[in-house]
This record gives sequence, C-alpha cells and structure tokens, in this order.
Amino acid sequence: MTDAIVLDGVHKRYGEKRALDGLDLTVGAGTVHAVLGPNGAGKTTAVRIMSTLLRPDAGRVTVAGLDVRDQASGVRRRIGLLGQHAAVDEQLGGRQNLEMFGRLYHLGARRAGSRAGELLERFGLADTGRKAVKQYSGGMRRRLDLAASLITEPAVLFLDEPTTGLDPRGRAEVWDAVRSLVGGGTTVLLTTQYLEEADQLADRISLIDEGRVAAEGSSDQLKALVGGDRIDVVLRDAARLAEAAALLGPAGRAGRADRADPADRADPVLTPTVDQDRRLVSAPAPDRMAALTGAVRALQEAGIEAEDIAVRRPTLDEVFLSLTGRQAVREAETAA
Repeated sequence: MTDAIVLDGVHKRYGEKRALDGLDLTVGAGTVHAVLGPNGAGKTTAVRIMSTLLRPDAGRVTVAGLDVRDQASGVRRRIGLLGQHAAVDEQLGGRQNLEMFGRLYHLGARRAGSRAGELLERFGLADTGRKAVKQYSGGMRRRLDLAASLITEPAVLFLDEPTTGLDPRGRAEVWDAVRSLVGGGTTVLLTTQYLEEADQLADRISLIDEGRVAAEGSSDQLKALVGGDRIDVVLRDAARLAEAAALLGPAGRAGRADRADPADRADPVLTPTVDQDRRLVSAPAPDRMAALTGAVRALQEAGIEAEDIAVRRPTLDEVFLSLTGRQAVREAETAA
C-alpha cells in the first residue's frame, strides 16, 4: 500500500458554516504528514472524519485502504487516535491504564499485560512502577496517552494537537516518541499549533485554509515559496529603520559587489519589511554569506548601529501569511 490516507473532494458543513470545502489530501504510508491552519480551517473536522467520528457530506475518504463510510469498523481496528485532552485515568498507574485499555480492546489479560510492558519500555516509562498518573510530569502523561493509542498496534495514528500545553522539554519527549513510531512503520497524521513541531517531525506538510489545501510540500519546499533565506537586523535606533531597509533592499544592494540579481528588484516578495516595535528590518538574502557581509559593511559605512544580525530561513507562518494574508496558527483549534 503506497498511500495510507486519501481524501478526495471532501465536504462538511455545520449548518451554514462550511468546515471542509473540497479537501484533497494524500498521506504516504510510513511517513509523518502535518496539517497546519488557523482556527476554523477544518483541521480537527478532517481528523474526525478520517477516524470515523464524523461522516463527510460529500467526497471519498480511505484510511489504511478502507472506506471510512462503508468499512468504518475495519478502519477503527487499524487506527489509533490521540486527541487534545488526556484519556488516561489519573488515579491509576501507567501499567494499570495500559492493561485496562488492552482489556477494553479484547486483547485478553495475558496479551494486555505483555503489550503494556512493551509500550512502557518503548516510551521510557518502565521505571514508574505503580505510581499514579496524577504524579507524572506533563511530558510523561502525554507519552502514556500516546502509548495507550498504540495498544492495538495501529497502522495509522492520528495526533490532534498532541503537545498542546506542554513545556519545551515535554514537547521534545513526545517528538522523540513520534519519531520512534515512524521508524517502526507507523503512518502519522499530525495537526499542530506549533510550527516548529511540523518542522521537526513532518516529511510533508499541508497548509489548510477555509477547508481546502492552500499549499503542500516539504518544509523546505514551502519556505522556498516566500523567496528563500532572509537577513534580520535589529537596530539600536528605531528612527533609522527606513534608512537601513533602503540599504538592505534591492536598490541598496545594486551599488555593492554582492548585489542581487537585477530581476529581483521587481519581485515584491524580496522587498524588505520593517517591524517598528521590534526595531527589526528583514530583507531577502539570496546568497547567505554575501548578504551577511554586505549588510554589515553597508550598515557600518552608514553609521547605523545594529544590536543583532542573523540570516535565517523563512518560517512556515510567513509562508501561510504570504498565501492567505493571515497567520497560519494562533492557538489550539476548538470547534473545527
């Protein structure tokens, strides 16, 4: 099986609200595919349809080779789902929780016990003993949630905002766990409010807006849509921002040996941007090192003092902003 998930022209309405408007999505087997979008874009609605919790109004959806309408019970046997909120019992220990999930899935006492042991070891929880989950850290609790979603060894795992509310250490723990899953052949579809999370984990990313895919590709492919690398300069004196922007833009580069391609001057994507509050000028850097050395020299010659200067890749949020005119993700999606 080449594709683990396929959505073809999927529509879904909630009354007058159009949550999905002809969504097309293909997820390759054994990969991590991230879905990003602002609140109300349709991310959670799409996950609910793929996991058989909602029926689409129109369109076709297959998961693990099965149709979610006609073969829903078969789909449920092949998937795992980790939602935004904890599903484990905080009064029980980690092993007790996993054994309970195993029994609920009719694994039998012996198999449920052995599977619980395997998963506790796999997710670094084997030494927690019978400590109640309420005493776990946030990262430990989320790893236990992830383990519970894998009790039946699903071929496809849906992670809906899996690290919401976790501190950086807790997120890193969950990321490591997800990487180990994919290494074992599991397909992961991830919705996330953390752009860094998609950058770190995803083989492919779909940016969704108003129920449709606005852009799709690897992280590098998407970032290339907004013109490649940029140089960021933070000035000591905000009054000189416009002057610095002129020096760092195409017109300013034209007089230097490290000038950009003249064709760039007509491209609005390559125009410097100014953030007055942060005293920041951000300009295109077609050649990373030439842009950096040229910018330092030009600012020194003009007597403009910089507090910080760095070359960076565009962010996924900048990609989304350039495509839709709004931020990609603000906070966890709630209704859709």
